[in-house]
Amino acid sequence: MPKPSIPQGTRDFGADVVRKRNYIFNTIREVFELYGFQPLETPAMENLETLTGKYGEEGDKLIFKILNNGLDNPAKHEKAKEDFEKILQGKNVTGITERALRYDLTIPFARYVAMNHGQLTFPYKRYQMQPVWRADRPQKGRYREFYQCDADLVGSNSLVSDVEFLQIYSTVFEKLKLTGYELRINNRKILAGVAEAIGAPDKMIEMTIAIDKFDKIGMPGIKKELNDKGFSEKQIYDLTDFIFAAEGKIMNAGANLIDGENFTLHFLKVAAPQYLSSEIYKEGIDELEKVYYGFKTINPNSNIKIDLTLARGLNYYTGTIIEVKPMNIQMGSIGGGGRYDDLTGLFGVPNIPGVGISFGVDRIYDVMEELKLFPETIYVGTRVLFFNLGEEESKTAFQLMQQLRNNNIACELYHETAKFDKQFKYADKKNIPYAIIIGNKELEEKTCNIKNLKTGTQISVLQEKLHEIDWLKS
Repeated sequence: MPKPSIPQGTRDFGADVVRKRNYIFNTIREVFELYGFQPLETPAMENLETLTGKYGEEGDKLIFKILNNGLDNPAKHEKAKEDFEKILQGKNVTGITERALRYDLTIPFARYVAMNHGQLTFPYKRYQMQPVWRADRPQKGRYREFYQCDADLVGSNSLVSDVEFLQIYSTVFEKLKLTGYELRINNRKILAGVAEAIGAPDKMIEMTIAIDKFDKIGMPGIKKELNDKGFSEKQIYDLTDFIFAAEGKIMNAGANLIDGENFTLHFLKVAAPQYLSSEIYKEGIDELEKVYYGFKTINPNSNIKIDLTLARGLNYYTGTIIEVKPMNIQMGSIGGGGRYDDLTGLFGVPNIPGVGISFGVDRIYDVMEELKLFPETIYVGTRVLFFNLGEEESKTAFQLMQQLRNNNIACELYHETAKFDKQFKYADKKNIPYAIIIGNKELEEKTCNIKNLKTGTQISVLQEKLHEIDWLKS
């Protein structure tokens, strides 16, 4: 008999974990609703053609493909083998697989907008909280099945929306009391201008994928990856020189008089002529400055940083890009997003600009667990346990239990007649704070005993008054 197990990179969640996760979900949902976003759900699977080609070469490799039905038919075996060989070569073959589990929530959202744009009111603001799947190598904070919580706004070019999404991050993390994080922003137009200036506009995606790994592989790793992708030695030198300078590691004339993000913006504005001659580069600087100072005006003490090594290597980003990183904890990003000005154009409906963000709930959970940020109140499920002391006592207990439930007090009756010690241990293991005990005497007097299992104190009340005791809820 095989040992029970689950697929690598997936998890079971017990009651305590589910309650903590729901605390995060509910907090994010409340903020999304507060900012005027409406819920949306899409299928767990999408047509393969919907997903492929949207996440870059590396992202496409992580899509979980679903085998077609009927491949066990002997008549299809040879064709299936041929198709499978083609899949191993990186080709998409509809004969063996036409569907895939969704990789993220953004592309399915764009597909939904493209299919329903005639019925939607723009700007359309939606949030979505569902699981996604990636065929990634499992490690701390990285799973093959995990939840995303996205909010997107489509149908507006206004940078006010970009600022508002930064504010949503700030509001959610304030409510979760998760203060040790850094908001990082950049603009893809700046990177597009750099790619143009070094003579590699056709290799924009390869460049951004490499740059986005700066935190993981450092500059030597970036240089190697760029070399492997066919960048010339001069292109690599110009690009890496730009990154080091942008990060303040090379100080140009007068820059020592300017600190922090002001220095980064100053550096961008006085960069080498080949960058400044690019219109898209200058657009990126202008947008970055407006978003940065727009947010700082509302949140002067926020921990926001302009990070030109932030690239977010997905194909569809075109403007502002955002990432949230926890500080003082070894963990990847806990949120990210950006502007995509023609995502629905991938589905034949052009010119619908959009911007959105995503919360990495699984990583947020890990950070909050490590920092012990979950409130004690979320651990309690059942508030009251009715002891089972016999058939007649249980009948009375059951009637009273329904009255409490009608007053939103969670309660349960012990499943069988048993010794006090066994029922007390059950309540203790389930962290139930109150026990209600009804014996022969209480049946005659129409009373019941309420015992606080934390303090040991006990009071007697009339059964008809039991549902009026509000402190049983707290």
